Amino acid sequence: MTRKHSREFAVQIIFSLGFDDNSELKEVLEGWLSESFFTRLSGIDELYGNMPNDEERAYIIRLVTGAFEHGAELDGYIEKYAVGWRFGRLPRVAVAIMRICMFEVLYMHEIPPKASMNEAIEIAKKYEPADVVSFINGIIGSFYKGEVLQP
Repeated sequence: MTRKHSREFAVQIIFSLGFDDNSELKEVLEGWLSESFFTRLSGIDELYGNMPNDEERAYIIRLVTGAFEHGAELDGYIEKYAVGWRFGRLPRVAVAIMRICMFEVLYMHEIPPKASMNEAIEIAKKYEPADVVSFINGIIGSFYKGEVLQP
């Protein structure tokens, strides 16, 4: 599993958590990172072709836990830079992608921000139409300029 796949996997978990606010994060992570889960989905998408190794697993857990715990903060940034849009109208997959990206940029300093931003756009291209990809690109670009370059 590549770092890109790990990010994409984290996006899927964050997306799923948005539908079940009563879930215990630890239980959700255990379910998603189980061998039976990967075995069941291995033929559906290359993302599930290989179980994450220990390093990838730790990275996924850090991304998901961080994005989940900082959800209100990250959603505030999304809302701030989604000019003219109410947060509730934003596509949920797009929100999950932006949460993961923004968490990495703000809290995972060992990862170059541009790498996180580029990967967010690449993941978005897989799940969203071109206009939503452009929208995500605009929001994370504005976020980076406003919060990272000019804090």
